Amino acid sequence: ITILLGSLLALHQENLKKRLAYSTVSQLGYILLGLVMLNENAFTGGILHLINHAVIKITLFFCAGAIYIKTGKKNISDIKGIGRKMPTTMVCFGIASISLIGIPPTNGFVSKWYLALGGLGANKILFPIILLVSALLTAGYLIPIIVTAFFPGEEEEEKPKRDEAPLKMLVPIVILTSIVVILGLFPNPILHFIEGIATKLI
Repeated sequence: ITILLGSLLALHQENLKKRLAYSTVSQLGYILLGLVMLNENAFTGGILHLINHAVIKITLFFCAGAIYIKTGKKNISDIKGIGRKMPTTMVCFGIASISLIGIPPTNGFVSKWYLALGGLGANKILFPIILLVSALLTAGYLIPIIVTAFFPGEEEEEKPKRDEAPLKMLVPIVILTSIVVILGLFPNPILHFIEGIATKLI
């Protein structure tokens, strides 16, 4: 219930930071379910998603903060075309969003894959279905932000002057986004560490 409710609340939130905050409620539901299913895959997925979600969500909040610092705008409807003005920030926002949805080759895909395997291993067929529905809802509240950021429509025909966030904000965003991709492409070191813990505890 928490997973789906958090996603539904996020879907109807106009304030960007509040939308991200409601999405956190949903993602924490994944983590808790992974930990209580009491099998190695689910436990591994839960702990891994705890780490992955932290990196993803910090990236998204940093991007939202950078947008606010440069434009003073908080609402999603007010940042149409922002991808043309702040392309690096919004590309990073897009990559982190894709990861939160659970699309490869990002870290979010790896942890959600293990959570789904854990659900199947515990004979809880409903859990992978909930994961899929929630992923679609996550796409529903994040993808439109990215699309309108880069393709705002006819009312924004003129290409605005590029005006990125300050370097001291942009560098951490780029580093965090790189971690999102690196942990998706090379998950084995951290997976082996978590699996070792899971084997001892379960």
